[in-house]
Amino acid sequence: MKKNDNIIVLRDVWKTYSMGEVEVHALRGLSLEVKRGEFIAIQGPSGSGKSTAMNMIGCLDVPTKGSIRLEGHDISHMSESDLAQIRGKKIGFIFQQFNLINTLTATENVTLPMIFQGIGEEERQKHARELLCKVGLSERLGHLPTQLSGGQQQRVAIARALSNNPEVILADEPTGNLDSKTGISVLNFLKELHKKEGRTIVMVTHDEHLARHAERIAFLKDGTITDIKGLD
Repeated sequence: MKKNDNIIVLRDVWKTYSMGEVEVHALRGLSLEVKRGEFIAIQGPSGSGKSTAMNMIGCLDVPTKGSIRLEGHDISHMSESDLAQIRGKKIGFIFQQFNLINTLTATENVTLPMIFQGIGEEERQKHARELLCKVGLSERLGHLPTQLSGGQQQRVAIARALSNNPEVILADEPTGNLDSKTGISVLNFLKELHKKEGRTIVMVTHDEHLARHAERIAFLKDGTITDIKGLD
């Protein structure tokens, strides 16, 4: 497939939750195309459906109705085990809360996704060290998350997201828990992954200033995309 082919396509995606006798529509006919190798931001206020949209794009959940295709394969009705395999291979996640395991070292946190893909221990250790050096943590390999600053923890999370060499990096408010200087550093690293390595970056955020670093912004409101704007 060529760059600029659609790697992710959502068509008329709805997600409805039953809260007793009340139905809550978190997504209302969301349609979106993500091109291979692009950097796109999904921007919306609190309650717009950003988290649910992220779950759909990241194969963390399936829609109530509508279709989701990843590299041409319909994932809308896959089982949880099949979804887990796909997201383990194809998608790397970077979360606002870092989601590191506090009892594991930086290296162990990065090797964890590789275990689930059946990669041998020697290769896991080597690749984890390479990734942590790449994000500037060569002297923190054996440190626990509690021994690291917020920016260092987020860089461990980025290294973990890259561990299985995914085509898509899904970043959920990646600078939300960081000071402005550290946030810029993390954002620049994401941009470098996009420009130098051709990674597809999907960033979910409420912050319009953060969103403007992407190539395109998809505006989300009340569970649907209201506009898409290309940026110079």
